[in-house]
Amino acid sequence: MSRLPAVLRCSLLVVALLAFSACSMLRAPTTRVKPTPASQTTKGGGYYKDDGPGDEIPANLDAIPNAVPRVEPLHKGASRPYTVLGKSYVPQTKIQTFRQEGLASWYGKKFHGQKTSIGETYDMFAMTAAHTTLALPSYARVSNPKNGRSIVVRVNDRGPFHAGRVIDLSYTAAYKLGFIESGSGPVVVESIVPGTPLFAALAAKPATVAAPSPSPAPAPTPIHIPVPASAPASPEPDSQALDALALSFSADDSPDTETQTSVTSESASGFFLQLGAFSQPENAENLKERLLRELDWLSDPVFIQSDGNFYRLQTGPYASRETALEIAERIRATFGQSPTLVIR
Repeated sequence: MSRLPAVLRCSLLVVALLAFSACSMLRAPTTRVKPTPASQTTKGGGYYKDDGPGDEIPANLDAIPNAVPRVEPLHKGASRPYTVLGKSYVPQTKIQTFRQEGLASWYGKKFHGQKTSIGETYDMFAMTAAHTTLALPSYARVSNPKNGRSIVVRVNDRGPFHAGRVIDLSYTAAYKLGFIESGSGPVVVESIVPGTPLFAALAAKPATVAAPSPSPAPAPTPIHIPVPASAPASPEPDSQALDALALSFSADDSPDTETQTSVTSESASGFFLQLGAFSQPENAENLKERLLRELDWLSDPVFIQSDGNFYRLQTGPYASRETALEIAERIRATFGQSPTLVIR
């Protein structure tokens, strides 16, 4: 008789568990699903460190339509030459014919909700992209030659600044092209120019985007914006040479018109690493936020130094050249490009 209460308790527990399971099965399905394990463990260029798809993704990514091309005024600040990690970029100042082949990547939760280079909020589930030189904002057709898929995106951000990548796509755009789990893939990027038949067709029928048909005729020569070559690094440059490097910031600057940067409390003296240089303060701020998210291991101050004409993104100071070069090498390992060493 003393065992009966324990048996009853066990029976009641089993009944309760069965009831809870039945209720769970009757619940309506959620509109969001967890990302697949493969997308969570992507390596080799899928996304950087703790970036990724997030804990939840919409269940209807296939239903998200392509961006619809329309004529928009260009953002003046995003049309000026700039320098990132020692490499100069000259953005288009008008929407023009452009074709580029290369590797695409995607950026996700680490940038979701943050500001783009033109001040808009980045939505990883919208059909958008980042490019280093295309006019902002503009529209582009991006095709995956491996599977024949093609999409239309609105280009509203600058990047990627990783060597070997030509465009950064939103999560949804990469999903539609079929390389979410591989993290990157080959693409063909073509600008959509207002007034052309392609622009008219895509603006009228945004739901259907055909991949470009292969042609036996040779493809037209891609139109690229020339990028000035970075100054060659010297193994042991003297202080005067380093100061000269510090003055060559953007493609339209020259040392004879540049004034000496004023020394601020953030940059008293020592060795510094210059990450970028801009003629517009908001562009320097945007790059600062982007690099801070990608270089979250960097504990040194990252600040913007200005003389009123140029805004230079720097980190430091470091007590020795060796320490600065060690940090520069870690940055190079991330982006494939090294920052410029500056001595003050």
